[in-house]
Amino acid sequence: MLPCRWLQLNKAGPTLMRMMTSATGGSPASLDMEGVRSRLRDIVGASTNWRDHVQAMNERKALHTLLAKNQADLPPRRMKDSYIEVLLPLGSQPEIREKYLNVHNSVRFGRILEDLDSLGVLICYTHTKHEAAQRSPLSIVTALVDKIGLRKEIIHPDCDIKFTGNVSWVGRTSMEVKMHMLQLHEGVYSPVLDATFVMVARDPENKRAAYVNPLIPEGPEEEKIFKEGELNKSRRTDFSKASLLKMAPTAEERNIVHSIFLNTLDPRTISFRSRLVPPNSVWMEDAKFKGLEICHPQERNIFNRIFGGFLMRKAYELGWASAYSYGNSRPYVVAVDDIMFQKPVEIGSLLLLSSQVCYTEKNYIQIRVHTEVYDPDTREHNTTNVFHFTFMLDKEIPQIVPKTYGESMLYLDGKRHFNSAMNENRT
Repeated sequence: MLPCRWLQLNKAGPTLMRMMTSATGGSPASLDMEGVRSRLRDIVGASTNWRDHVQAMNERKALHTLLAKNQADLPPRRMKDSYIEVLLPLGSQPEIREKYLNVHNSVRFGRILEDLDSLGVLICYTHTKHEAAQRSPLSIVTALVDKIGLRKEIIHPDCDIKFTGNVSWVGRTSMEVKMHMLQLHEGVYSPVLDATFVMVARDPENKRAAYVNPLIPEGPEEEKIFKEGELNKSRRTDFSKASLLKMAPTAEERNIVHSIFLNTLDPRTISFRSRLVPPNSVWMEDAKFKGLEICHPQERNIFNRIFGGFLMRKAYELGWASAYSYGNSRPYVVAVDDIMFQKPVEIGSLLLLSSQVCYTEKNYIQIRVHTEVYDPDTREHNTTNVFHFTFMLDKEIPQIVPKTYGESMLYLDGKRHFNSAMNENRT
């Protein structure tokens, strides 16, 4: 086993877990991941049979009458009301281990992303549980992966894993979910990662927004967690407003781009067009990977669309391959942040994935993966997701160098995401 380096520490996770178990009189009953997905199908009324799935979704239309007309009509909930523990018994049940195992004898992080996505949805359904109805009138989907911070490089394939999580903040139609992953070592569960997802509630046909139960924090610790959710929302709004797709780079960023440009000019000529890649550097246009997925029914979610966790896994694996190829060394994921689910992916779609190395610093590499669906009939491309991954390698890597203005904006955007991820790791 390789030694583990501690990266991000979030003290709220273990503290809140102790609060939950204390409030419920000990450790609550745990599910496994198959139990999570089975419970989700029961809550929505989804069928495991592809031929019956469309009919099952049509039957959900009758649940419109159960939707609240106003958020004030819904009973408030506490954080502990949505708290869930889920076990992944990699150590005690080795028959499931191969699904999670990678060639480096550690756990596939893409599979963990899938599990977190399913758990986040179930936590939100637990928060919004309608006592009088067997099926929920809400369609709860992932809107955003705000951040995932890794505390360890290696996730061991032969030790049991525990996921915990609960709703940490609520708006009118959206919910923030905090989840934590721990792994069993020498009889003690040690923290591995912390994740923050944002989920949105929609009507039974997944067409319009729907109200969710308000959240009432109890005590100073929960007040702090709830306030952090408010700050996260404000931070996301500010980050979006300052996007390089909307605003010009800052003065400091313009200086960075100009410095890079000057460093690529051929000193033998007096020309703006004569460019040379600096030593130990790579042009950005030469650091791309592409992939294609045909979206089969097997990868559908409970709402008959392609499962968001599957999209995350495929994007992560392409990004990891890009980092591996670029750095000629095994990459370790440090952070995942700002994954926007802009449009659902329909079954049968042709999903195009493009991975780009957009920023490097010493032994760190920032990868951006863009996904879009392509319609062969209309030849139209529509963006569905943009993913941002931060990796660390065991050795320093070449610098990535933009050549065009568009690449320079990708470089600055990558630098912003990298700085954000590293600042989170230091807190």
